[in-house]
This record gives sequence, structure tokens and C-alpha cells, in this order.
Amino acid sequence: MIYSGKTRYQSVEILDTGPFGRCLILDGKTQSAEADEYIYHESLVHPAFISHPNPVDIFIAGGGEGATLREVLAHSTVQKAVMVDLDQQLVKLCQRFLPNHHQGAFQDPRVRLHHTDAARFLEDSPEKFDIIIIDITDPLEGGPAYLLYTQNFYRTVLNRLNPQGILVAQAGSCDSVVYTKVFTSVLNTMSTVFPNVIPYSAYMASFGCMWGFAIASRELNPRELTGQEVDRRIASRVNRQLGYYDGETHKGIFHLPKYLRQEIANEKHIITEDNPVYAP
Repeated sequence: MIYSGKTRYQSVEILDTGPFGRCLILDGKTQSAEADEYIYHESLVHPAFISHPNPVDIFIAGGGEGATLREVLAHSTVQKAVMVDLDQQLVKLCQRFLPNHHQGAFQDPRVRLHHTDAARFLEDSPEKFDIIIIDITDPLEGGPAYLLYTQNFYRTVLNRLNPQGILVAQAGSCDSVVYTKVFTSVLNTMSTVFPNVIPYSAYMASFGCMWGFAIASRELNPRELTGQEVDRRIASRVNRQLGYYDGETHKGIFHLPKYLRQEIANEKHIITEDNPVYAP
């Protein structure tokens, strides 16, 4: 155990493990592990960025470890990255104890770091963004994140996106053996706000299941890109080698299994403040 304690918003444990290296645990749930965090963070960031013609101004909600920020800053087009994480104490703990996650990203001059409510920040800000990334914890009952999964929040996000802007979000487990209700509800709720909502997934060994993501936009569809075009854009924009994501991976991540496609099609739940969804 490297650290164990509570911030104002959540319990925090940082520990070293044999199979997964250093891990971040929030409210008893694994958030990130050194051994495979690159799979999660490359999956969250790069498909949206590569789908956008020129991502310059970026907003990140959450992402306290700094690894999402690290992947964002790998894109040479990025001129500004606004990161808003409610829990300042958690971010400081991650800066201190998870150096292999953030790799110095917080010191980049393009970064604007704020500690406030992300929904309120977007509501009050006049700024528009090319990509908005939602990298928050699961919607636990009584936790700090569940209101950032609602229809009203996605409407706020849409208003803060440029015309070709993209929303990308981690959307919970999409493994029927574990739990899929958050994932399918998020997709259904996004679809009431955005014309295009594209689900995809990646296997996370440290989570023990397939993990779901969602890209939403007015007009862009990442599935239309060929593997060759993805590789070309990576070579011209990304300033370091990626470990997981490339053109071949891009083609595969959008192919969901039959059971999950059926669950998505049958989902009717629209997440609101009065009708939330909670992860178990």
C-alpha cells in the first residue's frame, strides 16, 4: 500500500501489485493500472482525435491521473487543453504517486487545470472546443460523477462544441457477465442529444471485463475511416509511438458482439437528474 485515505469526495488507495503494477483505486473500484492503462487511455483519446480533421482546443472532464492529458498532448495539433477535475487532492496525489501515468503532462504550457464542477464550468464558459473528453468515475450512488451522465449534461456539452466537434466518454462495463446497464443507458441518452453516437470497446485485464466507450458528434463518423487513413494521420500528428491503437485496431474496436448490439437496441432508459443510472 502506497497511500490510503479519503479526500473530500471519495476514498483513495494507491498500491503496488504483482500482475498490474501500481494501481489507483477510488471508492473500492480499480480506475487505472500501470500494466494496461495505455489500452484504456489510447482507446479513450485517439479514435476521436484521429476522426477530427484538426483538433486544437480540448476539454477534459476528470482524468485525475493525468494519463488522458498525456495522450491528448501527444497530438501536435493541440494548442490548448483545459482539464477540470473536481478533486484537487486526488490530482495532487496522482501527481506525486503516479508519475508513470502522467509522465509530466501537468507541466505542459498548453494545459489549463481547474478544480471545480465540470458541468458548471461548461455552462459558465464562453469557450468552444473541438473535442470534449469525459473521463470520470462510474456513476456511483452518492458519488461525485453521476450527474455528468445525464441528458442535460450532454446538451451542455453539445453547446460547447464547435460544429465539427466530438464528445468522447468512457461509458462503463459492456460485458454482460459483469454489468451493461450504464453503457446502454449512456448510449441511449446521448442519442437523444447527438445525431451520431458510435459505441466501441476494449478489453481491460485490470478491470476484468470489456470496457465501453462512446463517440458522439453532429456529423463525424469514425467508422468511415480506413485503417490506412488512420495510420497516415497517426504518423503525421502523433509525436510518439502508441502501444495499442493503430489503423488495424481502429477497424476492430467498433465491432460489438451480437448480444451487446441487441441490448443497445432495446435500451429505453434516458438518464436524467430525477432518473439516474448507478453502477453496482
